[in-house]
Amino acid sequence: MKLCILQPALNAVSETFIRAHAERLPARVTVAHGLNSGRVCVGEKPVLSQTLPSRALRKLGRMLTRRPWSWETTAALLAVFRRYRPQAVLAEYGTTGVRAMEACRLRRIPLIVHFHGFDASKKSYLEEYREAYCRLFQEAAAIVAVSQAMRRKLISLGAAPEKVRYCPYGVDCEQFGGATPSDRLPVFLAVGRFVEKKAPNLTLLAFAEVYRSRPEARLRMIGEGPLLGPCRNIAESLRLNDAVTFLGAQPHQMVEHEMRSARAFVQHSLEASDGDCEGTPVAILEAGASGLPAVATWHAGIPDVVIDEETGLLVDERDVAGMAMRMRRLLDEPDLATRLGRAARTRIERHFSMEESIGRLWNIIEAAVQGAPLPVCNNLDSTEPTTT
Repeated sequence: MKLCILQPALNAVSETFIRAHAERLPARVTVAHGLNSGRVCVGEKPVLSQTLPSRALRKLGRMLTRRPWSWETTAALLAVFRRYRPQAVLAEYGTTGVRAMEACRLRRIPLIVHFHGFDASKKSYLEEYREAYCRLFQEAAAIVAVSQAMRRKLISLGAAPEKVRYCPYGVDCEQFGGATPSDRLPVFLAVGRFVEKKAPNLTLLAFAEVYRSRPEARLRMIGEGPLLGPCRNIAESLRLNDAVTFLGAQPHQMVEHEMRSARAFVQHSLEASDGDCEGTPVAILEAGASGLPAVATWHAGIPDVVIDEETGLLVDERDVAGMAMRMRRLLDEPDLATRLGRAARTRIERHFSMEESIGRLWNIIEAAVQGAPLPVCNNLDSTEPTTT
């Protein structure tokens, strides 16, 4: 099968799941990117001519349309489709799907739209794309959600339940592993961008409560983002400089090493003030694959992966005291940390491996091309979606 994958940018560092789709789906894949900028490229080369007359004509088109990106993007995608003749189109993010739906309609190519997080939750996007999403839900052959919460949200926005399928991310279980939490020092690890929905500041505050009674505890934080500076200030003001290490962005090999060296993984995800929510955090999956228990929140796709008291410990959003209590529990009960971590590893291997994730997505794509009923992801014991 020939498949065209459409994405906003090429090789974004944090979008490992998108790269996995391009690399692992069993199809002849063409990747087109730059849809958000209006300059669609395949590889590094723009699809549309960059000669002065061509650019002038497109500028006139932008001036005459109410949606500046629509006319030019549709023209570029039609050129891509004519050249590469895909049998299906996979749009990464709902906003990309909106930009692709007219070209797919004109060429009668099944459109599969993969939502990931902000595109199904951020208030400004939901308002801006409200009408466009309604049309997208009609035009798309399939809509993919990465969490049960996202599936419910998309249906509430108007998507037909029979079109929306739950397909969580997966991780390479051979790449991660080897953690033995009970044998490790009392080190907590956090991995993720320093942004509001991941609430690194609340993770810091929870650790500060732990540190008061467990001065041997340490917190290591991997990632960058707008809240990194404020978090450094929090650590300094709470006199945590010797206990908290900010490692910045790190390659995957370093993340793997840090996960093997920690007692537990911590992440206090929550709904941001602008409505932005997680999909299913990949770092949560990687921690479980490593054999680490997670102390995290009842947020978005996290409880699909982390089963409270079985593979990790969950608290309500913004419950800093509750998070601190559960972190202390894993320090006081190292055998519990190992038991939860082993169960987490088993769960990830069984339900959230890269092979499982790619296989589920491929089954959805194949069904969309054949015009068959979309398969239901029914092999997740405690997270089985409602059948339709």
